[in-house]
Amino acid sequence: MSLSLLAETTQPTWDAPEWYPVLFDSPKNIAGSIFFWMTIAIVLALALCALLLKGDFRKKFFRIALIGAIAYACAVGITMLVLSFLEDGIVTLLFAPLIVAIAVLGGCAIALVTRRTRPVLIVAACLAGAAVIAALVCMGIYYGQNIDADGYYNSEETGAQVNQIVLYVSAVVLLAAIIALGFVFDKGKKGFDSKSIAYAAVCIAMSFALSYIRIVKLPQGGSVTVASLLPLMIYSYMFGTKKGVFAGLVYGVLQAVQDPWIIHPAQFLLDYPIAFAGIGVAGMFAHTKKLEKYPQVQFALGAVAGSVLRFAAHILSGVFAFSAYAIDKGMNTWVYSLFYNSFVFADIAIAIAVGVIVFSSRAFMKQVRKFSAPAKTAALVSADAPQESGNAPANGTVSEAPMSEAPVSGTALSEAPVSGTTVKKE
Repeated sequence: MSLSLLAETTQPTWDAPEWYPVLFDSPKNIAGSIFFWMTIAIVLALALCALLLKGDFRKKFFRIALIGAIAYACAVGITMLVLSFLEDGIVTLLFAPLIVAIAVLGGCAIALVTRRTRPVLIVAACLAGAAVIAALVCMGIYYGQNIDADGYYNSEETGAQVNQIVLYVSAVVLLAAIIALGFVFDKGKKGFDSKSIAYAAVCIAMSFALSYIRIVKLPQGGSVTVASLLPLMIYSYMFGTKKGVFAGLVYGVLQAVQDPWIIHPAQFLLDYPIAFAGIGVAGMFAHTKKLEKYPQVQFALGAVAGSVLRFAAHILSGVFAFSAYAIDKGMNTWVYSLFYNSFVFADIAIAIAVGVIVFSSRAFMKQVRKFSAPAKTAALVSADAPQESGNAPANGTVSEAPMSEAPVSGTALSEAPVSGTTVKKE
């Protein structure tokens, strides 16, 4: 499938499905195939180094690896956009702000990694926000110039219509609901630290690489992949839904760069950042006590909830932005959108099947429990550990030792004192 919705022609074009990781018929596909295999090699190398390195060496490695991962992701995004501009004819009005947005977001991320202070955070947030808003404004201008009166997406003859008001309202309401769920199921007050940022970068990169391995690619956007969303869902389970939603937002932007199908700014938000932010709530049942002996069920239920939110985002986009496609097929808009976007559940079913196998590993769960334990319980373990050992190491590693020994069910943590206090010596 070649993209034409961002080009001068607004009518969609259709090509046969292709095996993209080994496709070398154009500069863009060659670059995509190279980046795909490079990303897999980089992720494996990073994972190997993380396992082999210990102590301060690991911390230094994570810092350097994180900066390198951000720079690499920006280089991939900019390269693919440039090649899309040359091959597919993406209009300058959309090409330029997207390039600027990627560069600004990458620069802000690197700045926060190297110097995470309040002034840097404020400046980075302002610059990133301005870049994203500028890109959305340009999408709106493009819509007014090319889509609004094209006679296809908005047609009095066929009844097709892009309902802008409903699209904007749907985007705002759904995003607010996802963020609210993120806070409801993640009570922790701890923000991003170097470790959570590093894991986010690795999981996003892994999901991005796996998204190129497509089993089925649909003609109007969307595909069924080999568990591409699994790393993002594991990240949400490990670090909480708030961080998971943020990681999903970032991944959604990368998806828009990888495979854009955009006619309206609100449709872009629904189909990309908001849809994948919904996947970020996959860890919502990680701390459900009734299911603590069954982490596979915790994961599967969260994955289903995340896929429902993603499905809802695609449904709203399909009904209120792409009704022309349903009319072409002679179908009701809602029925067509429900049927077409059902690929989401096929995609998530594969991820759940693989995830259940992964979460059945006791060794894997021992590592996951280090990060996914409730904040209150972790604090109690951390508070009690020094009194039991007498002299706690300065690097604070004692608090992790009891958690790494916890069984899959996590019941060993229940032995921590409720009050978190110690008995005074007489």
